[in-house]
Amino acid sequence: MQYDLIIRNGTVIDGTGAPARRADLAVDGGRIAEIGDLSRAQAVRTIDATGLVAAPGFIDAHTHDDRALLESDMEAKASQGVTTVVAGNCGISLAPFTPDREAVPPMSLIKGNNGSWFPTFAAYMRALDNRPPTINGLFLVGHSTLRIRYLDDLGRPATADEIGRMREDVGEAMRAGAAGLSTGLYYPPARAAPTDEVVALAETAARFGGVYATHLRDEGDHLEESVGEAIEIGERADLAVVLSHHKAVGPANHGKVARSLSLIGEAASRGPVGFDVYPYAASATALLLDRLANSSKVLITWSEALPEAAGRDLAEIAAEHGLSQVEMAERLQPAGAIYFAMDEDDVRMVLQSPLAMIGSDGNPHDRHPHPRLWGTFPRVLGLYSRELGLMPLEEAVRRMTGLPAQRFGLRDRGTLKSGNVADLCVFNPGTVIDRATFDNPLRPAEGIVHVLVAGIPVHSNGSITGDRPGRALRHGNAAAR
Repeated sequence: MQYDLIIRNGTVIDGTGAPARRADLAVDGGRIAEIGDLSRAQAVRTIDATGLVAAPGFIDAHTHDDRALLESDMEAKASQGVTTVVAGNCGISLAPFTPDREAVPPMSLIKGNNGSWFPTFAAYMRALDNRPPTINGLFLVGHSTLRIRYLDDLGRPATADEIGRMREDVGEAMRAGAAGLSTGLYYPPARAAPTDEVVALAETAARFGGVYATHLRDEGDHLEESVGEAIEIGERADLAVVLSHHKAVGPANHGKVARSLSLIGEAASRGPVGFDVYPYAASATALLLDRLANSSKVLITWSEALPEAAGRDLAEIAAEHGLSQVEMAERLQPAGAIYFAMDEDDVRMVLQSPLAMIGSDGNPHDRHPHPRLWGTFPRVLGLYSRELGLMPLEEAVRRMTGLPAQRFGLRDRGTLKSGNVADLCVFNPGTVIDRATFDNPLRPAEGIVHVLVAGIPVHSNGSITGDRPGRALRHGNAAAR
C-alpha cells in the first residue's frame, strides 16, 4: 500500500484524552488512513516525527477571525497548530448585515481592511468557498449584528416584529451552515435585550441543532447571575451552551470563578454546558469607558483618532495630554484596548476544569494585539501543562481538539482515527512555548513543527507554505464545502 503521507516514529496523542502511544500515521486523500506500525508501508511523502507529538490540529473555540480568513494567510493561528477557528463570537458576525447601517463597536473587532459586509449568511459562506482560507472556519451568527441591522434604537428591547425578522435571519444562517447563535450581552448594542429576546432567537438555532455561545452580560459584580441567565437560555431553548472566555473581572471579584464553575458543573450534569478560556490574566476588546476603573493597567491596541497610541499605556498618554484616563479614552475613539483586570489564580482554576475548551479570543485587526492572538495554544502546552503541571499533555490536547469538536458538532475532525479529516499538528513537547508578549505581541511560538489541513502542509518548520486548503465548514457536515 502506498499512501500520500506517512508521519513516522512519532508519539500519537489522539484528542480523546487517551494515553499517548508510539505509532505511525498514514494520510491518503486528505483523510487519516491508518494509525499503527507502518514500517512496511510506502508513501509519496514522509515526515520523521522522532521525538515529536502527532496530534489533531487545534480548534480555536473562540475567535474574531471572520474577516481574517478572507484577507490574511492566518499565520497567527497556523503557526500555533490551529487548523480550525470558530468565528462569529460575542454577538458579532460579518453576516447578515446591511451595508448602509453603521457598524458600531464592538463590530470594529471584525471590520478589517475593506469594511465589506454580507447581506446573507449564505453570501458570506460563498465568499469563503470562492477564495478558500488557509485553515478552516466554523461560524456563529451574531445577535448584536442582527440588532444593529433591524433596531433604530439599540437602547430598548426588540419588538415582536423585529424579533421575527431576526429569527428569519437566524434560520437562514443555520440553513447556510452556521453552528449556532452568539450574543455579547455585555456590549452596548445588546445590553437592552431581555432574556426572552435571546431565548426566541436561540429557539430557532436549536431547531437546527445549533449551540448558544455567549459573552455574559456581566463578568464582574454579577458574574453568578449572568452565568445563571446563560444556563436558563440554554435550558429554555433546549440547546447546548458555551460560556465565552470565562473569567472574573475586577479585584473585588477575584475568586468568584470558584462559585461560577460550581454553577456550570451543576448545569453540565443536566445538559450540554461548557466554556472556553484563554491562558492570560488580561483581556482585550474595544476601548470601553466602564472597563477602566476595574483595570490596573490599560494598553491601547489601536486608535483611529491617534494611531501612534497603539501599544502604549493609556495612563502615560493621558498624562502627556494633561487629561484624565477617561477623557483620553474618549479622545482616542474609536479604539481598542488590553485590560489588566483578572487574577492569575482564577485563570489557572478555570483552565483546570475538564469542561474548559481553549479559545484565543484574539483580535486579528489590532495594530498592537493582545499576545493571545499568536501565543494561546503553545502557552497552554508549554507553560500550563509542561512547566506548571496543571493538566497532563493528553488532557491539554483534548481541550483543544476532541472537546471543541464534540461541542460544536465537528464529526470528522478533532480526533485521530481512520476516516477523519487529516487536520494535524506535529509539535515538540519539550520545547513548545509561546513567545508573543504584551510588548512584542507578534512573535511566533516555538516548537510547532508541522501543521496540515486535510493532509496539506500550511505551516512547516517555521514558515507559512502559501497553500489554502481550508474550508468554510457547515454545521452538521463539517467536510462539506
